[in-house]
Amino acid sequence: MHADVPVRHPDKFFIDGRWAEPSSAKRIQVTNSATEDLFFVVAEAEEADVHRAVGAARNAFDRGPWPRMSHAERANYIRAMAAELDKLAEPHARIWTTEAGALHGFTKARCAGISNDYLSYASLAETFPFQERHKPKSGGEVALLVREPVGVVAAIVPWNAAPGAISSKVGPALIAGCTVIVKVSPEAPGAAYILAEACEAAGLPPGVVNILTAEREVSELLVRHPGVDKVAFTGSTVAGRRIASICGERVARCTLELGGKSPAIVLDDYDVTTAAQSIASRAIFLTGQVCASLTRIIVNRNRHDALVEALSENFRNVKVGDPFDPATQMGPLAMRRHRDRVEGYIEKGKSEGAILATGGGRPAHLDRGFYIEPTVFCNVDNTFAIAREEIFGPVLAVIPADSDEQAVDIANDTIYGLNASVFTNDLERAYAVARRIRSGTVGQNGMRNEGGIAFGGFKQSGIGREGGTEGLRAYLETKVVVLDGMPESAGRVLG
Repeated sequence: MHADVPVRHPDKFFIDGRWAEPSSAKRIQVTNSATEDLFFVVAEAEEADVHRAVGAARNAFDRGPWPRMSHAERANYIRAMAAELDKLAEPHARIWTTEAGALHGFTKARCAGISNDYLSYASLAETFPFQERHKPKSGGEVALLVREPVGVVAAIVPWNAAPGAISSKVGPALIAGCTVIVKVSPEAPGAAYILAEACEAAGLPPGVVNILTAEREVSELLVRHPGVDKVAFTGSTVAGRRIASICGERVARCTLELGGKSPAIVLDDYDVTTAAQSIASRAIFLTGQVCASLTRIIVNRNRHDALVEALSENFRNVKVGDPFDPATQMGPLAMRRHRDRVEGYIEKGKSEGAILATGGGRPAHLDRGFYIEPTVFCNVDNTFAIAREEIFGPVLAVIPADSDEQAVDIANDTIYGLNASVFTNDLERAYAVARRIRSGTVGQNGMRNEGGIAFGGFKQSGIGREGGTEGLRAYLETKVVVLDGMPESAGRVLG
């Protein structure tokens, strides 16, 4: 690995257990989000590359050893792969920070622990009920409910948090016995190359994990490919609708982790200053490029102004700058076109009649990089675009409500349902309100996602769940086998 290039083979794809030459000379330039300079250049996949990758994964699943191994045998490979990822934690973190603007202190810690994502799935080899015994009613002596791998998986991951988006798909797919094509975004391909290097070093059988970088048109070929049994996608709801419609045409399985416009309801017994500090500190995480970010802040009308001032005070004190500087609290957005999008929403908020309380521009001291100021709008109506559409940046909309009942109605008045929070000191109130909010996760007094248990959304925030045993089930098909007795080999699986 050269000092100036974070991966060993950026000019190739990882297909069928080896570094493969691309079918064309097309290349993708990856930009440093903090400086706007060229970071590195990777190969761009074309249709022929998609066919090669799917063919390798299909052959590995249909004829290779991977799905026919025991879960314990697959777990050993996954543990070896996790150990190799530990060795690559430093370049892994550097890539993430440079591509997406995430603070280096965070990416170092996360990438040092990314192996735990895979290890948690390896551990399910011993605990998950891949086979259950039942008494049949239709004849025979034994009915086995067997959970088998769904097949070839296309894992399509976004640019904001690629390492975790990859592990949440590849980890459960591998322990289930699936084979995988990881398709990464043109803006942030580095994490998949790191994974490929780890798979190569761990000696995974050919075709079990394959990686491609492609633009949307070629990515759609992967979604349409008859050799792909399941699509696992993290990204925008707009793209998710398209993927769901294509999968629906051919009845392919899909898991969709999509957008959010997550509400935080601040009830009247909770301290405004404390709520503001909690909300603001999380709103700048990954520069707001987080699908589960709490961006609609709903508060009783008579405390609206106090909360706005407290949020604004927190945001005015945020140190925006170089994500590699330990003193920085918020880095840049990932790319120019995304900053243009965020700025477009800020202008739309002004034109709709929302009041800009703080931020709204680019930091005056930073003339290069895709930086934006953390921004608060107040007196927002829930019908405004800034309250209804995912901005994917550090932009908060504070919405006044006249009662707890109206606050819950406002929280639920959205096409999304990914995350939410209720700020109250009263446990019973917190639980009662949480049960009324239509959201995949609801936390008390902060953003409290538990990806190790289950993560995903109601409504147009997605289909299915990632993380934990719930995430594993999405990579399994259920079969019932009715027999005249109990085979010895099946008994060994049951333990």
